[in-house]
Amino acid sequence: MTAPIVIVTQRRDDTGPPHMETRDALDHRLAAFVAAAGGLPVPVPSALTGDVLAGWLDAIKPDAVVLSGGASIGDDTLRDSLEAALLDHAARVHLPLLGICRGMQMMGHAAGARLQTVTGHVATSHLLHGDIARCVNSYHAQSLAEVPAGYSVLARAPDDAIEAIGHDTRPWEGWMWHPEREARFAPQDVARLKGIIT
Repeated sequence: MTAPIVIVTQRRDDTGPPHMETRDALDHRLAAFVAAAGGLPVPVPSALTGDVLAGWLDAIKPDAVVLSGGASIGDDTLRDSLEAALLDHAARVHLPLLGICRGMQMMGHAAGARLQTVTGHVATSHLLHGDIARCVNSYHAQSLAEVPAGYSVLARAPDDAIEAIGHDTRPWEGWMWHPEREARFAPQDVARLKGIIT
């Protein structure tokens, strides 16, 4: 059996002088995390739009989608548009999906949920309560202000901020923590992603 193809969105970085390039960037650890869960990670070029994106998806034939962390929604409108299109594609063709940090925010935003500023969630860790109850890392300054339509809360932080969501009918989850940033991948995260993508 071949590994499921998991397309992964990327952050965009401007190099500045002298090259003046815009480059896609994917943390090696995120690719390794997807591989640890049995997936074959394939980065999505962030410049793809419209028919070019549709043609790329037809050629790659992904089995699952990971929306990675990175810049806040609104900071990179090209990435926002790409991830909105990937959410639509995943819904239309019934692909499993995981949103990590910004990716979870994008899932909620696309479902009409508002974002809110939170404090005490940057470069720290905290215990979750709910269906997922354990200690996780935290690197975000925004969270979902409400439960998105069609989703349920899987975990909350001690201040009750939403830390994980699951779609009510689709194999979609969103996590506010970064599983790839752990010194060793948490077995629970690896098993959970494996359950989503296979």
